[in-house]
Amino acid sequence: MTHGSNELVAAADVTGEAVFGADDTRVGTIDRVMIDKVSGKVAYAVMSFGGVLGIGGDERPVPWDTLTYDTSLGGFRTSITEAQLNEAPRAESGWEQDRDFHDRTHTAYGTAPNFYV
Repeated sequence: MTHGSNELVAAADVTGEAVFGADDTRVGTIDRVMIDKVSGKVAYAVMSFGGVLGIGGDERPVPWDTLTYDTSLGGFRTSITEAQLNEAPRAESGWEQDRDFHDRTHTAYGTAPNFYV
């Protein structure tokens, strides 16, 4: 991702960025971001984790507000643990339109939804 004084970043530049836990251990990678059509705000980063060399891993949408960019790491930092990722709801087909999925996801991470489906 390009680093500079600009506060804006293209969604495509977020794809592939590393996500680090509180102890600076890499917990995953951002696959894509999901934007709320009504508010225009980023709602989730769909994050891949586990597996080896991208094989056998899993992915979960994580609330965008659980991530902060850390220039010293060259990636995003989160307090979400791998255990929370494993226990969070899996993104089944149609999850984007499922209010119950959003509620369960935010409950799993201890956050409040910042948009409405």
